[in-house]
Amino acid sequence: MVSAKTRVVNPQGMHMRPAQLLVNTLAVYPCEVTIHFGEKAVNAKSIMHLMAACIKQGSEIEIECDGEREEEALQAALSLIESGLGE
Repeated sequence: MVSAKTRVVNPQGMHMRPAQLLVNTLAVYPCEVTIHFGEKAVNAKSIMHLMAACIKQGSEIEIECDGEREEEALQAALSLIESGLGE
């Protein structure tokens, strides 16, 4: 298991478009990916879970990957989130 903390930088936070981009990016990795936000732990491969978490700009999150290709999945998620999720 690997994990890292980061901040959501895109202006609108985790709304539909960036959540879908993150889900599509992580779908190719066979490991489990969980985002910890406050007291919540959400499945980062589920658009509904991501949107329900109400992750806003500036929020600190922890990304946790567990399983096959976990390092690659973590780096992909970090790169995407830190680049603004396409916005």
